[in-house]
Amino acid sequence: MSRIGKMPITLPAKVSISVDKGNLVTVSGPKGQLKQQFDPDIKIEVENNQIKVQRPTDQREHRAQHGLTRALLANMVQGVSTGFSRRLEIRGVGYRAEKRGSNLVLSVGKSHPVEFAPPSADIAFDVDKDGRAFTITGIDKARIGELAAEIRRARPPEPYQGKGIRYEGEYVRQKAGKTGKAGKK
Repeated sequence: MSRIGKMPITLPAKVSISVDKGNLVTVSGPKGQLKQQFDPDIKIEVENNQIKVQRPTDQREHRAQHGLTRALLANMVQGVSTGFSRRLEIRGVGYRAEKRGSNLVLSVGKSHPVEFAPPSADIAFDVDKDGRAFTITGIDKARIGELAAEIRRARPPEPYQGKGIRYEGEYVRQKAGKTGKAGKK
């Protein structure tokens, strides 16, 4: 039995869930609404403010889908109740971020500013006053992670000086640069 899959998910107050015949799950809460289609073989039950996920057999595919379904459901419930956020830092001389309307504009050493628009209305950017860090917030954990990775790709941290965009708390291993001209006496 999957250790993740057999754990029940407790529904917080003001969060409702509905499961259709084809395992189309809709989760609604104070922050918004999320829908996702799951494998029809996996059984999703809602009873006593808890969601339970069960698999029909111990086949490899069913075992994999069991834990995955439970984890995705837990992320949906957490997203509509409290939401998710991802914080990124900018390091480098002259590198900064600013917010124009709902868009994020980055100055990261390119000939032009790099602009990112939120892919949906439930995703928002929040930039610190000094422009050295910003936060992406929303209800869908996967979309926030994908957007954070896309923004990081605009200027990934380089290993010699450490300049670039990195996740908060990310460790970037520094390489030693050249030590000078070799062979001179």
